[in-house]
Amino acid sequence: MDLGIAGKWALVCGASKGLGLGCAQALVREGVNVVIAARGAEGLQVATAGLLGDSLRPAATQVLSVASDVTTPEGRAALFAVPGGPGINFDIVVTNAGGPPPGDFRDWDREAWIKAVDANMLTPIELIKSTIDGMAERGFGRIVNITSSSVKSPIDILGLSNGARSGLTGFVAGVARSSIAARGVTINNLLPGKFDTDRLAGTLGAAAKKSGKPIEAIRAAQQAQIPAGRYGNPAEFGAICAFLCSVHAGYLTGQNILPDGGAYPGTY
Repeated sequence: MDLGIAGKWALVCGASKGLGLGCAQALVREGVNVVIAARGAEGLQVATAGLLGDSLRPAATQVLSVASDVTTPEGRAALFAVPGGPGINFDIVVTNAGGPPPGDFRDWDREAWIKAVDANMLTPIELIKSTIDGMAERGFGRIVNITSSSVKSPIDILGLSNGARSGLTGFVAGVARSSIAARGVTINNLLPGKFDTDRLAGTLGAAAKKSGKPIEAIRAAQQAQIPAGRYGNPAEFGAICAFLCSVHAGYLTGQNILPDGGAYPGTY
């Protein structure tokens, strides 16, 4: 299927590895020019080289990168000042940030909460605010926020993530249904379940420490509870993201898409 987005510009945050990189790869293979961002310059260099060397990348497709902390005003400004990039005129924005650390809510002070809300709620809102009006003026825009399945099914040790990401979800529910919906701009959230990433490795380690069980045992038990019988992989997650960014998804907005191998037990 031709997704109809070749030649457009996408900003993909947290794209040096994991789900963000999976999204960038899927978009690049569709001929979308991308600016990938993350804090670590070394990881970005590796990711950029991999994307440019992808045999399925159309030859003219550009891959630019910027190492910045997008939770700061200076970091966000750097995204829009990448030489050769589109400035603020992105057609596609994929927001993504590493989740806050797991733990016991009794141990989290105000600073921990503010940091979580800043990274996982306020930063995506700032990126949306910077780009959405330009998208509406041009008549096309796709914003995809990578959040978490914990928005629908909270995870006890991820309370910081549960709270901050739920705040973003509520905000998006309103904005996606505002006047921008009739001007070709959609906003949707992707709520990943358990995908085989560094983030998952971290939560497995925390669960092992809390329970005293080996990580391998916890991994096997978790996979057994997923109807698909396995963890997801970043490539299949990226494919879902690319479809949400496509011309074919123009009637889909304000939704929370839950790729989790069937783990969520609810009907709605």
